[in-house]
Amino acid sequence: MAILAFPGVQLLDVAGPAEVFTTANAYGARYDVRIVSAAPGPVPTSAPVRLDSGTGRDDLPDRLGTLLVPGRREWREAVADPALVDVTKDLAGRARRVASVCAGAFMLAEAGLLDGRRAATHWRLAPELALRYPRVTVERDALFVRDGHVITSAGVTAGIDLALALVEQDHGPDVAREVARELVVFMARPGGQSQFSARLTLRESTHPVVRQVMDLIGADPGTDLDPATLARGAGVSVRHLNRLFRAHVGTTVGRYTEAIRLEAAQALLESGTESVDTVAARAGFGSAEAMRRAFQNALGISPTVYRSRFRTTVPG
Repeated sequence: MAILAFPGVQLLDVAGPAEVFTTANAYGARYDVRIVSAAPGPVPTSAPVRLDSGTGRDDLPDRLGTLLVPGRREWREAVADPALVDVTKDLAGRARRVASVCAGAFMLAEAGLLDGRRAATHWRLAPELALRYPRVTVERDALFVRDGHVITSAGVTAGIDLALALVEQDHGPDVAREVARELVVFMARPGGQSQFSARLTLRESTHPVVRQVMDLIGADPGTDLDPATLARGAGVSVRHLNRLFRAHVGTTVGRYTEAIRLEAAQALLESGTESVDTVAARAGFGSAEAMRRAFQNALGISPTVYRSRFRTTVPG
């Protein structure tokens, strides 16, 4: 089990999976975990901690069970390092399976290992991965994606989800479950990345009519924002308004309105103590059931569960 380390690497991308694999050894696994540095000497990380593995590529056996490539916030600097890309290619060619955490997907993509494959990365980075590497199919909400012998995961702590999945693949669910209990983490985390991401990833627009309607929706999402009402206020037909929104925002005015209302409801649930019915009314959903459907469709969880996860870290 080789985990690649390089300057600026996200510390938890390395430490989280390493802890999972070494903990699994206490329950019958036999992982030989090696932190492999791409260059000699201590490796500075994203935190004020240096990694000193003392292991280089030549110190590894000819065949590896798994290569895990963590990420770096400044992923452009990582993929611009030809020596780092070369060692990634070399070790991947020697590994039975290859995995990445967070921005480590960029390194695999740069090495050509994701061409024609599905992949995951941190939700903030998913659009950049898709744009820079068009031969990669980016699954933006997945916590991790398995495509053949290549497994990619979402951001930071999702590396723990990935490592638990690999332990389960290697040694069965009972061992993975014991590791999850020991580390006090989910065996299978509920929900996808959308529950953590900024809800509004829709494009902004400078078109005067679209901008006017967007500002009106954002100013008070709890008011009457029926598409016909918005179109009349803008002096256009509903059909023309939807045509403008599709061209300049990438969606219809109705879907944009629901996204704004969903974001408003999330903020109210995170910061206040009002009932779900009150939040639904203030956010413009009309009823708690309508808001629940919107949460389930967009986030895969109910408003009550969303509040319990994101309002506080203090147990209730």
